[in-house]
Amino acid sequence: MCLPALCTGVMKIASNETIPKVMGVAEGVNNAVALSNKQDLVLVVKMDPEERIDDERGSSFSRTLKEASGSGCEIVSQSSGFQQDCVPLFETGSDTTQEVIKLQSPNIAIDEHGNQGTFTLIYNQGFEVEVAGYKWFAFFPFLESNGTVTSYCDKARPGWVHDVMARQWSCFYGQRIDPPANKIPLVIAHHSSKRVPRQLFKNNPNIVNAINRIQTKWKARQYPEYHLFSSLFYSCSPVIVVAFTRRPPQSAPVTQDVKRLAGSLPETWDWRDVNGINFVSPVRDQENCGSCYAFASMAMLESRLRIITNNTEQPILSPQQVVSCSHYSQGCEGGFPYLIAGKYAQDFGMLEEAYCPYKGVDAPCQVQPHARYFVSDYQYVGGFYGACNEALMRLDLVNNGPVVVGFQVYDDFRYYSGGVYIHTGLHDSFNPFETTNHVVLVVGYGHDASSGLDFWTVKNSWGEEWGEDGYFRIRRGNDECAIESIAVAATPIPQLS
Repeated sequence: MCLPALCTGVMKIASNETIPKVMGVAEGVNNAVALSNKQDLVLVVKMDPEERIDDERGSSFSRTLKEASGSGCEIVSQSSGFQQDCVPLFETGSDTTQEVIKLQSPNIAIDEHGNQGTFTLIYNQGFEVEVAGYKWFAFFPFLESNGTVTSYCDKARPGWVHDVMARQWSCFYGQRIDPPANKIPLVIAHHSSKRVPRQLFKNNPNIVNAINRIQTKWKARQYPEYHLFSSLFYSCSPVIVVAFTRRPPQSAPVTQDVKRLAGSLPETWDWRDVNGINFVSPVRDQENCGSCYAFASMAMLESRLRIITNNTEQPILSPQQVVSCSHYSQGCEGGFPYLIAGKYAQDFGMLEEAYCPYKGVDAPCQVQPHARYFVSDYQYVGGFYGACNEALMRLDLVNNGPVVVGFQVYDDFRYYSGGVYIHTGLHDSFNPFETTNHVVLVVGYGHDASSGLDFWTVKNSWGEEWGEDGYFRIRRGNDECAIESIAVAATPIPQLS
């Protein structure tokens, strides 16, 4: 099994208060946690305006682990109450205190007092540690220069720490202790880190004909209704292009216990039809915004709320709240469901669509106080990043509800109209897009007799006109397009009656 570790060894933490000040958490334009996209750290407490944090890094999983492994890492914490941007706190030279946390394989965190908790990577973007009633979250810094992106996975830019109730907040930064002598930064060489221009999608009959000619597992068709639409309609984000030019970890091996449990599951499952009852919310359209991660995250919470309440609660939650207000993501430029369906929903709660309607643009965060839906827990399927596999996904899916997944979108997928999708290897000369990451919702699984393939049933966010009424099926059991690598699950809390 792959080890998703920030570092294996010792982590050191510093703060000017052992216990952060108690602060109320209310979200709005001026009092929400904010991520600085303009300034970042190469070395801890040294600012460099040329660095920024977003979804453009592309270090591979194995390289991330190699760079992050060592004798330990240091986390420095500056108490700040509830801060929008943690970076300025570490420019003032204020006093700090320090704490040591030891991280062990596969996902164990132990603090100086012997308290044991957990940690996980968040793709190659950052990490989260939970120990002794506190959660520590930060992004990794990276440097882009002359079209090359260098990721520093042995450091953490200023991030946020809070108690598990999200009432006491502070800021911290981190650095691994005693780095190896042969340190090699994670470099994506000769690859532009600039945002991809918003090209117009053009239907290409040649690739459609070629897809249908070389295989019979699925059908392709042109989508004249989307001709000359921005290419953003067909991808989650133009920013994540670099992040997925290198593959995420392969799905983890299946243990005998998991294999036995999965063997008792039904041969087929679909949350749209459980004894004639539908627990899945309607298909929506993300439009010209890279907000797939927000739509898939909200769709999972919506479905799981329906399941938990036996359909007595059927909210439609607000992706626009995520796009406009979340600083754990980058609005229409992309994000990760672990940080949205999980961390953001737990820390701040989700509004219903009526209170923050979807606009499909990076609009200002302007929301009024209303009841919100929170989550009690969240995790990568398998417990941490790198522990996911097909059997664990089916177990979580059947027992708890739909799961959010990321996968690689290739040119041919955009023309999917039905059947069980397998990447053909064909490329579209009309639309020379790079491989991008897309986030969707798995709602079921089954076996297709005509093709002989096992499949996942997946809810997309490109409208009901695309695919099989807004859904698609994709080959199951061999990590097709990395769809079985980084599934995310969360448990929403229903409203009181």
